[in-house]
Amino acid sequence: MTFLALDIGNTRLKWAHYASPHPTAPLLAQGAEFLENIDKLSEGAWRDLKPPHHILGCVVAADAVKRRLQEQMELWDVEPQWVVASEAEAGLRNGYDHPTRLGSDRWIAMIGAYHRMLSQGAPRPMVVVMVGTAVTVEAVDAGGKFLGGLILPGHGIMLRALESGTAGLHVPTGEVSLFPTNTSDALTSGGTYAISGAVERMVQHVRQHCVAEPLCVMTGGAGWKMAPHMSLPFELVDNLIFDGLLQLAAVRFTTE
Repeated sequence: MTFLALDIGNTRLKWAHYASPHPTAPLLAQGAEFLENIDKLSEGAWRDLKPPHHILGCVVAADAVKRRLQEQMELWDVEPQWVVASEAEAGLRNGYDHPTRLGSDRWIAMIGAYHRMLSQGAPRPMVVVMVGTAVTVEAVDAGGKFLGGLILPGHGIMLRALESGTAGLHVPTGEVSLFPTNTSDALTSGGTYAISGAVERMVQHVRQHCVAEPLCVMTGGAGWKMAPHMSLPFELVDNLIFDGLLQLAAVRFTTE
């Protein structure tokens, strides 16, 4: 009953092959490809992969990317499933005005974070942060209800917006500084503190709303860039999307 988990982001595909669709299943293989290279998977990384019994994926990229990936999966006789946010699944309840319009990556990450929190002790509220091309900051109460969340640009989008809209500014390779004294450092520091400030504000909101100290969990390809510049305690988790996909797979596939 092997299981293939797929995370198709805006720039990369990440995949993980597990021995079964269960949160404690051993990891058999994993990899990542930039989207421009996914047409080589069936003849490359996936060629000798043991055929999965189930495939579950998260996709935020364009439909054309998903179709290209599905062509690569034709070497196996299995139909992939793609997660769409719902009103409730795997213990989490969706407080979005229109639940199915919530990004699947946000929904899956919250499911992964929620079950991770439950495994560590008594239930508590959470703030779940994904730092990638875009940044999302989600609030979840101790009972597993998604209260709402923020979306803001990632570092790259912020810098490109400034470059295109402001004469004389160019995307820098600056450092984060408390008191920047050059333009490159000022731009890099501004983007970093904009993200950390949004996280800190959401933690404050959750603390006041839930009357409890929230657990802050951070993930995403650029999470490591933010880690040194956070002023509040948090847990950095590499593959929160895969954690969530495994929880969903356990619900969807182990009852078959």
